[in-house]
Amino acid sequence: MVRRRTAVHQQAFSSSSEADAVMDVGMMEEDGPVSSQPEEYIDSLPSTKVRERLRDVEAHIGRLLIQILDSRDARRAAELLSTDRAQSFVDAIQDALDRGTLPDSTSRSKARKLMQEVSEAVEQLPSSLFIPGVNDRDEHPMFGGGFSDVYQASYQGKTAALKRLRTFTADSTPHRTPILQRGVGMAGLRHRFILPLLGIDRSTFTPSFCMVSPWMKAGTVLKHLRDRGLGDVNRLLFEIAQGLGYLHSMNVVHGDLRGTNILISDDGHACLSDFGLATTIDDADSTTAGTTFSPNRAGSVRWFAPELIEPTRFGCPKFIRTKASDVYAYACVCLELYTRNPPFAHLREIAASLRVIQGERPEQPPTISDAL
Repeated sequence: MVRRRTAVHQQAFSSSSEADAVMDVGMMEEDGPVSSQPEEYIDSLPSTKVRERLRDVEAHIGRLLIQILDSRDARRAAELLSTDRAQSFVDAIQDALDRGTLPDSTSRSKARKLMQEVSEAVEQLPSSLFIPGVNDRDEHPMFGGGFSDVYQASYQGKTAALKRLRTFTADSTPHRTPILQRGVGMAGLRHRFILPLLGIDRSTFTPSFCMVSPWMKAGTVLKHLRDRGLGDVNRLLFEIAQGLGYLHSMNVVHGDLRGTNILISDDGHACLSDFGLATTIDDADSTTAGTTFSPNRAGSVRWFAPELIEPTRFGCPKFIRTKASDVYAYACVCLELYTRNPPFAHLREIAASLRVIQGERPEQPPTISDAL
């Protein structure tokens, strides 16, 4: 681990400008205070010196990243890095995020946003996200939807969910942008009520990438309530709200919140999952705080806020997923969990959408208290 970190951080010295900072973080071969033979250099130092040296490197990387994140020109330069340097750059950002090198949530959310943009530009994920050893995959998927199949597999001796996206280009080659967005969007998120991403598997369905998460044998929150009744529905709604609040504190918009995307852990707690449309926000670059601009209208229309259905009618220049639209979807989830039906269940989707933009809302079931 020490040697890997030294190799990743070897480039982190001698920055004299914003552009230099980008090149320093994105260039593995740059000579600097760390020896050009890092393994021999590390082996020559006592352990206390190694730890001091690594702390110095991490602190310097943090300063460089903050310098980059605070400059729009530097961020644009990062998006233009060559593939090899871009890989080193996103690896350094992911490592800084994993180790808590960046000082506050604002800088961390900016770093995640920049990492996502650079990853998409060169179609590369941080190296640390890739995991070996996924095996015992079932022949057929356990679940399937319009955009993905979920297989049961094994990882490190535990049952895991292997999610393969079914997104292809016109020539039938795998289109990796969606999983780049999802993988980077979920990487590093740690919360009791968020389904963790264990990593990305690239060997089971080569050349496709698959997302690996813990297998939730209890299924969705909807199944849980069907099986056990509404006795703990308020607790589950509170846990869902806490998970969503955590995402928003990390400047991440979920984008597809609904009952089927909320799983139940083995100990009976809610876990937000399927961040298929999750997006990291950079408030500094948004014309509206807490928003993300996206042309992708995929999602569950019945849970859409009015401004997602008809943006210009509600003063939005384009289709925009926001924290506010997540909150609207959460209100729909409250209704869904109490009734065990989607909003406007008696109507077709287009009719339900028309009702929403005309200002109508589903009736409040008598079982939902005004306090909720």
